[in-house]
Order: sequence, then C-alpha cells, then structure tokens
Amino acid sequence: MVNNNINHHEYDEGNPGLFARIADDIQEKGFSINPFALPLGLSGSLLDRINTMGDDEFVHARIGREQLLMKNQFVRKNEICWITGETNADRDWLQWTGEMQTFLNRRLLLGLFSFESHYSHYAEGDFYKRHVDAHKGDANRVLSIVVYLNPEWLPESAGELVIYKNDSDQEGIKVTPGFGTVVVFLSEDFPHEVIATKRDRYAIAGWFRLNSSVLGRIDPPI
Repeated sequence: MVNNNINHHEYDEGNPGLFARIADDIQEKGFSINPFALPLGLSGSLLDRINTMGDDEFVHARIGREQLLMKNQFVRKNEICWITGETNADRDWLQWTGEMQTFLNRRLLLGLFSFESHYSHYAEGDFYKRHVDAHKGDANRVLSIVVYLNPEWLPESAGELVIYKNDSDQEGIKVTPGFGTVVVFLSEDFPHEVIATKRDRYAIAGWFRLNSSVLGRIDPPI
C-alpha cells in the first residue's frame, strides 16, 4: 500500500530539495530534469487517480487557444482531462504545485499568477510533434511542468519527451517518461515533442502563468 502522506516541507530553503534544484536549474539553463523526484505519496495518489478514471473523462487534445482551438491529429494525437480539484489526488497535486509557485516566485521573482494542468494519456502510436508552449511576446505561459506516472517504463516502449535547446537544435535531450520524473522548463524558450509511444503513457502537463489581463478581459480566468 502506497503511503499517501506528503511531506510539504522537504524543499525548505534550509534543506535544499526539489524546488531549490528546479530554481537553480531554471536560473542557470532554463530547464530542469529530475528523475523519480515527485514525492512518493503524491505519485501514488495520482497513479491511483489515473487507474480509476473512466474513458469518458478524457477528451481528444486540440491545438491553439480559444477561437483557434482545433483538433489536428497530424500535429498532436493524445487525449486529456483538465484538473479542477474535484478529487483528493487533484487537490494534493494543486497544493503541491501551488507551493512550487510560491517558492519559485520568492526565489526567482517570476511573478507567476496562476496554474493550469491536465492529465494526459497517449495510447499506443500517439505523439505530439515539435512545438513550443508559448510564443515570444505572448506574456502568458511562463513555466511548463510535466510529471510522469508510468511505473516500470522500458526503453523499448519509446514515448520519450525530447527537449530542444533552440530552434536550430536537431538532436535534443531525451527524457524517459518514468514514474515520478519531474520536468520543468521555460515555456517560450524550448521547443519540444513527444515521440510516438508503444504502450499506454500517462502524465500531467501544466503551466504557470502570468496575469496578462487587459482591457477588462481576464486572462487567465479566475
């Protein structure tokens, strides 16, 4: 039985831990890759949540925002379920990312205002071609985070995340989607893709955002 007690203080500044490593990495190189770093209790509760979700909770992922949202399986083929805090696991996840947001704002003065995230399911053969999470000047998504929920992932299962250092980088850095691995990177700066997977692949993808409300329009919505 997985212990679902989460140590919310393991990253305290007096005892450098995951949040401090992420802050240092973001400051030094703009991305942070941390294998098996998600607290075990939180990993276990999120995996339990995944295992009890019905197929009807997922929808086909689309690309773009608002009026430009469209389904394009040439670019992206997977399905998602937005996290709204309706279960204990969801609330634990949102509390943990809220604590990360507070820590990174204090350490890096990023001005992160809100957070959005969803569960992601890639079935066999699913992929997401090279893209960025935010375009230069959008002043919207600042930091992207991906957490993987795949026990006993084998190399032959493929499905790696590939992070490219810039637009001209053709090699990239491959990240195995192993259980509890935490990846954080600057949303505007790093093109990335998901290689077609050869088995079911589960993750959470999320974005820390600025408050870019203008002319009475609230973005992100409260």
